[in-house]
Amino acid sequence: MALRRTLLSSLAACAATALLAPLAHAQGDYPTRPLRLIVPFGAGGSTDMVARLLADKMGQVLGKAVVVENRGGAGGAIGADAIAKAAPDGYTIGMATVSTHGANPAIVAKLPYDAIKDFAPITNVMSVPSVFVVHNSVPAKTMKEFIALAKAHPGKYTFASPGTGSLGHANIENFMNLAGIDLLHIPYKGAGQAINDALAGQVSAMTDNLPSTLPHIKSGKLRPLAVLALKRSDVLPDVPTYTEMGYPGMGDGGWFGLVAPAGTPPAIIAKLNAAAHKVMAMPDYLEKQKGISGESMANTPAEFSKQITAAIDRYTAVAKRANIRID
Repeated sequence: MALRRTLLSSLAACAATALLAPLAHAQGDYPTRPLRLIVPFGAGGSTDMVARLLADKMGQVLGKAVVVENRGGAGGAIGADAIAKAAPDGYTIGMATVSTHGANPAIVAKLPYDAIKDFAPITNVMSVPSVFVVHNSVPAKTMKEFIALAKAHPGKYTFASPGTGSLGHANIENFMNLAGIDLLHIPYKGAGQAINDALAGQVSAMTDNLPSTLPHIKSGKLRPLAVLALKRSDVLPDVPTYTEMGYPGMGDGGWFGLVAPAGTPPAIIAKLNAAAHKVMAMPDYLEKQKGISGESMANTPAEFSKQITAAIDRYTAVAKRANIRID
């Protein structure tokens, strides 16, 4: 009987080895074909800029092309859901942002994906500041002056957002709560419409990513009053951060990271992490990153997971205070 058990155990072990060997070999050779990098927003925006900069260099490191696919809509939810539901084989990865993995889970009741359970974090990549701007007709040169105006005229001054429940909406609702002011929210269908009306003076203020706002700041049509970032931006050295002004509850700005579908093998996650980190050390990559006001945020999958959880917790508190909910 003992001999029979030993024989059966040996046969089982051999069978398991035979089944796992091709998988291990496949992971060892990975990648053998191009990768797809899903961007949950349209072409030309900050997320797309970061993705294309990263994809070009990662393709060189991995030896296979990394093809960017824009899947915009529903505040990033459509693209994020596509990432979550892709095969967990390492050939579909995606961009995660504070919108898709922070504000959306906190605000959208029927989100088609779970920002924690449905993804395998790879690494954070880059932080890009957002900036609070006012139209040049607003008689305030500093945030202190703007707060005084808003307090003197509750509800008079307006702010644009890409839509109800968007990150831009949540961030200004958070600031209104912290500063004790009342601005009138004007939601739009996307950041493009919002910034067009801000430029025309149809709305008083808005907040948006710095790269897409900077040309209008340089033209003088929009005046920057605060940046949401860990430190002042090199391109706007005279504009203070919210934390400097006494509002650390605004957080430290937006980030853009890489995720894969949950269940992607750890060996593949490790290889993607290493490839991304190698890219983030390249001098030409760093030069282009500087050109879009970015700061490196390379970290481990575990560290990135903690950042995602922290973002969800922060925006859950914001949504509760401001009563922001999309059913």
